[in-house]
Amino acid sequence: MDLQLNGKTALVTGSTAGIGLEIARRLAVEKANVIICGRAQAKLDKAVEDIRASGGGMVRGLLADPASGEGAAALAAAVPDVDILVNNLGIYEAKPFTEISDDDWRRFFEINVLSGVRLARQYFPGMLKRDWGRIVFVASESAIMVPTDMIHYGMTKTAQLAISRGLAGLTKGTGVTVNAVLPGPTRSEGIVDFLKSVAADPNAPAAEIEAAFFQKDRPTSLLQRMIEPEEIANLVAYVASPLSAATNGAALHVEGGLIPTII
Repeated sequence: MDLQLNGKTALVTGSTAGIGLEIARRLAVEKANVIICGRAQAKLDKAVEDIRASGGGMVRGLLADPASGEGAAALAAAVPDVDILVNNLGIYEAKPFTEISDDDWRRFFEINVLSGVRLARQYFPGMLKRDWGRIVFVASESAIMVPTDMIHYGMTKTAQLAISRGLAGLTKGTGVTVNAVLPGPTRSEGIVDFLKSVAADPNAPAAEIEAAFFQKDRPTSLLQRMIEPEEIANLVAYVASPLSAATNGAALHVEGGLIPTII
């Protein structure tokens, strides 16, 4: 399927690994002009090379961190306008509620929420002026089913849904859409350490730890395995394309059936 992204400019945050890297790769393969950003030049260069090796030649990396106001301003100065903004930057951890400090709450909000707010504030007006654009917030199933050991993380993901829906309300009658995508537990660089941190036996084989995690911590999952980053990227690429014009203000589930939905 041709997603009609040829010539579109896309900025993907949190894009040097995991879900963000696969989103950037998929958009580049679809012939979009992709910008990725990161805090470490070596990792940024490696990600660019990785995407180009997959046949996505229209990609460049910028050393910038939208988790800070200064970083977001530098990114906006280097890239004044985009057609597609994918707010994927985020962090997570398991931590007992009583041990989550004020600084932890601020750090999670700054990185997971304000990074996307800053960039949406920069690029949304131009999209409205041009009468076309796509903003996608990569949230999480934790926005709805807030994990008791990750309440600060869940809070930030719920906030992303509110921002996404609110911005979508400002697009009425235009060619701009704003949506949120809700992945479930997804395979990534940090997932092994995370699973070990919540496992009864951190020294068990990785496959056993993963199976135990879904049995104990995510029993409602229909997939009963980690989602692959490419599976998230496939949905995001469609939502970012002109083909998704009728999808706006939505919270799109790609969480393996983890959230029971009754219609």
